[in-house]
Amino acid sequence: MSNLQNDPLLQVETTSRSLLYELQIIWEEIGESNTDRDKMLLELEQECLEVYRRKVDQANRNRAQLRHAIADSEAELAAICSAMGERPVHMRQAEQKVESLKEELQRIISQLDEMQKRKLDRRNQFLEVLEEIQKISNDIYEPAIHMYVDETNLSLRKLEELHRQLHALQKEKSDRLKQVQENLGTLNSLCLVLGMDFKHTVKEIHPSFGGGTEGLRNISKDTIQHLATATLKLQEIKIQRMQKLQDLATTMLELWNLMDTPTEEQQMFQNVTCNVAASEHEITEANTLSVDFINYVEAEVSRLEELKSSKVKDLVLKKRLELEEICRKAHIILKVDTAIEYAIEVIESGNLDPAGVLEQIELQIGNIKEEAFSRKEILEKVDKWLTACEEECWLEEYNKDVKRYSAGRGTHLTLKRAEKARTLVNKLPGMVEALASKTMAWEKERGTELLYDGVSYFGQVLCHDYLVSLIYLLQMITCFCCIIFC
Repeated sequence: MSNLQNDPLLQVETTSRSLLYELQIIWEEIGESNTDRDKMLLELEQECLEVYRRKVDQANRNRAQLRHAIADSEAELAAICSAMGERPVHMRQAEQKVESLKEELQRIISQLDEMQKRKLDRRNQFLEVLEEIQKISNDIYEPAIHMYVDETNLSLRKLEELHRQLHALQKEKSDRLKQVQENLGTLNSLCLVLGMDFKHTVKEIHPSFGGGTEGLRNISKDTIQHLATATLKLQEIKIQRMQKLQDLATTMLELWNLMDTPTEEQQMFQNVTCNVAASEHEITEANTLSVDFINYVEAEVSRLEELKSSKVKDLVLKKRLELEEICRKAHIILKVDTAIEYAIEVIESGNLDPAGVLEQIELQIGNIKEEAFSRKEILEKVDKWLTACEEECWLEEYNKDVKRYSAGRGTHLTLKRAEKARTLVNKLPGMVEALASKTMAWEKERGTELLYDGVSYFGQVLCHDYLVSLIYLLQMITCFCCIIFC
């Protein structure tokens, strides 16, 4: 009885037999013939076979579906492993451990679920990197390259390659941002010096520079090139304006010097003249090279030019006196420049622009100053020689005084002077020799005779030496006669 309860096939067989037995009893009561009974039993058996056949077909279909699902899951698992660059994780079980199709499918599905989660995580990593690459590419390139996830290649090697690409793009973006920042800084400095609107200037290059937000600035190659071109253009403008301002400053200094402009008046344009020799990078003060400021300086130079035209006649006469004073101090006889003398007369009549005459006098003053400088050492020796000559004359007069040794007030001072005079007179030959040597060297170097107030140095020196010798001879003769007659 217990076996019957535990085995469902036995239960079915027992139930079939009891039903067949009950059917035979019914047939007996009905009086069915054996032929009809056999026919109905055959139909019953065929119906049972048909039911079994349908169940077997259904079981076959289920088995085929399981095998197909296993194959599909294995193929999907292999594809995921291949895409992620990993070895397949599914291995069939050994023969000694029999595994049903459902168990095998369940095991593969669990492995597949695990790999799909890992694939999703890996894909998210790819998406994060690609989104960053896409974002930076949009900033750098116009139009940007479209990035997408390649589902067939999600390997760690590919992910590492994308990371390297991202780092390269980040570095390129950083370098471009640095270039843009440097160019914008240079443009800002140039616009400040040139008195130009910086925001308007950079907005014309690209609208993204007008808002002042660093993150939204365009950093494409074309934009950087436009920034560099604009920088070069403004630098050229700065150099042109700087040269113009320096020319104006030079002219202004010349006019100030020419007309002896008061220092108080010059202070008003100190910020102009201080840049007369400045280089391009040294001029950084705001509006120093603006159009308005240059026009302002130009107007001042024009005013000075007009003032010069009204004062230049007085300046010509003043420079003429300056020239004569330099010649006097240097003991140079100024040759009469008939052209200048005539020009001065024409200036007084108002028929000649005095600027040319002034330029000629300035040139002549320069030449005379140069010659005076070259004669400086010789003139100093001449002064010493003349001083010695004066002392010599005094000493001669002193020697003639018969009362020179008599005691009196101030006699000791006179004696001291006489002693110094004798010492100085003894040096006269050396002075003459040194003076002659310097004079000869000067004349040889310049190829002309050196004149002192129109007279040759040698003429003066030789004349003096002759007079000294003659006086000495006369003194000797006088003394000799006095001895004889006495």
